[in-house]
Amino acid sequence: MPLIVLTAHEINLFAVSFPQYMDSISEFIKNSPFINQSDTVQVDIGDAISSASAFTSQVINNVVLMCKNIGSVVVYLIASLILIYYFMADKEVIKDTYARLFPKNLSKKAVNILDIISKKVGGYVVGQVATTVCVGVIMTIGLLILRVDYAVLLGLISAILDLIPVVGPAIALIICLIAAHGAGIGVLIGIAVVFGIAQIVENNFVAPYVFGKFLNLHPMLIYLFLFITAKYMGAIGVIFAPAIASTVCVLIEEVYMKNIK
Repeated sequence: MPLIVLTAHEINLFAVSFPQYMDSISEFIKNSPFINQSDTVQVDIGDAISSASAFTSQVINNVVLMCKNIGSVVVYLIASLILIYYFMADKEVIKDTYARLFPKNLSKKAVNILDIISKKVGGYVVGQVATTVCVGVIMTIGLLILRVDYAVLLGLISAILDLIPVVGPAIALIICLIAAHGAGIGVLIGIAVVFGIAQIVENNFVAPYVFGKFLNLHPMLIYLFLFITAKYMGAIGVIFAPAIASTVCVLIEEVYMKNIK
């Protein structure tokens, strides 16, 4: 609840100051040393802006589409978390109903497979929560120390985008740098350092320990399923790729490989 209150407060402040914020970014671009002092590039900012209406319109449409996609991912993620909660709350009832779908000579094995999958998927959820919280806390504390505006909101955005492999953290860093563009080069370097620390802690300490303990999957398998799920399921598939990979591997191992042995 405190996080929701702080985030809502910062979103309100950001919405109120958004026009001035955009003017500040525009002035920053116009007065940047590269634009004003470069001998090789001389650009009339006014003419460039006025002649780029078509490009701007296309960019806006792409941004709107991206926001819709992000909104869809958030909705699917929330729905998935609700389903996981109910699966955990009514685990015994679901297991009993599931066992009845199989003949008596197969029901025990089917329940055993379900238990293994449940453990691995639960471990994936724990791992995602742990890595997300890790990134969010480190980014928020670092931004607060650097006295960056909207530190809690930016920390929350960094945590959410960290769910998307590779691309998400890069987008989060860009958003943080843009938000603090007027604070000086020292603050921007500080943000990059904090971001680096968050990624190092997540990728070298939290993620290997948590995912290795619960999923026990080779990284090559996870990347393979990242490509497959991204192609056929979009962003939501990318988020749940490790869980899907572990489920498929359990089914292959229990249903096929052990019968061969």
